[in-house]
Amino acid sequence: MGAFIVLHVLISLVGIATGFVVIYGLIVSKRLDLWTAVFLATTVLTSVTGFLIPADHFTPGHAFGILSMIALAAALLARYPKKMAGPWRVTYILSAAFAQYLNFFVLIVQSFQKVPLLHDLAPTQSEGPFAASQLAALLLFIFLTVSAVRRFRPDSLAPAHTLANA
Repeated sequence: MGAFIVLHVLISLVGIATGFVVIYGLIVSKRLDLWTAVFLATTVLTSVTGFLIPADHFTPGHAFGILSMIALAAALLARYPKKMAGPWRVTYILSAAFAQYLNFFVLIVQSFQKVPLLHDLAPTQSEGPFAASQLAALLLFIFLTVSAVRRFRPDSLAPAHTLANA
């Protein structure tokens, strides 16, 4: 199971990293098709592999996984079949950004559980440093999402097909 958890964590980290690239692309009004495909695929895989980790009860991680899968279903529908046309543009941005936020939220939780320095600052995750980091993340994602909604206009963009443009 240890190797599986390492794989799950690596997939999650790739999803988080590519998610920030995709959000940057939205803010500068670039589609970044390859980055988007990797972000969506690895974020789906993060949830799927998370559900496969044995647990003896329903956990907050399961709830986050369910929320993430709902958001990702909306993002995939808006991005591909609906081609971000009309209201699907905002649906895509909101759902993709929400899925990214959920993964980042879990990264913060896991960091405070596993990194000794952070764990010492907030051993029960009810302390100020944990709350402050989660609030900062929430405010950052609100800012990024609002910026993306205001700036991203896929109708006027040609798809970025090459790795150099992605």
